[in-house]
Amino acid sequence: MGRVLPTDSERLVVETGNGPVDFSVELALDPADRASGLMNRKSMAADHGMLFKFDQSRQVLMWMKNTPLPLDMLFIDETGVVIRIANNTTPFSEAVIPSGGPVRYVLELNGGTSEKRGISAGDRVRHRVISK
Repeated sequence: MGRVLPTDSERLVVETGNGPVDFSVELALDPADRASGLMNRKSMAADHGMLFKFDQSRQVLMWMKNTPLPLDMLFIDETGVVIRIANNTTPFSEAVIPSGGPVRYVLELNGGTSEKRGISAGDRVRHRVISK
């Protein structure tokens, strides 16, 4: 099993066109936590995710190496706006998944969650670590 980070006590909320959707998230705030992410995890609760915070806004490249779960990756700018979603990424793939522009955060959810919950580019993400 992958390294499990503590779940943050504050829920993360995605403001969608259909209303708010909330998740419990683990926080990957430093290089070591960002490097391991959700690698080697075989399962994750439906309302759970991992929020990555980068030191500055920049092009971000992710991949699925050693990650058995399909994931939705939400690329989020410094103001909390989702700029791109990579849906149902391929487990164990070493293909690079680009952010498509400068971002400060990436939210990883179980694959298919964005579609099921009505989350799309342009939605706003609220959490205490996301700049206002």
